[in-house]
Amino acid sequence: MHEALLEDFESLQEIAENDSARQLFLRMAVLSREGRLEPFLTELAADDELDAGTKGAVVELATDAPFLAAVEEYLHRTDRVH
Repeated sequence: MHEALLEDFESLQEIAENDSARQLFLRMAVLSREGRLEPFLTELAADDELDAGTKGAVVELATDAPFLAAVEEYLHRTDRVH
C-alpha cells in the first residue's frame, strides 16, 4: 500500500514539474468539472499527430473525474508552496 501511495505521489510530482503536462491536466480538470470535456475528446480523437496508445491514455485520464480533481488540488497546493 505504501508503495502505491509513493508511486501516486511521484506521478503527481512529475506532472507538477512538467509545464506542458501541468497545463494539460489543469485544462482537463476544468473541462471535466464544468461538464465541457466532450469537445476536447472530439478534438483529441481527430488529432492525427497522436498515436492510438497516447490517445487512449489521455482519454482514460480525462474521463477520471476524481483523479483530475486530485491532480488539480495537488497542483494548486504545490504552486502555493513553491
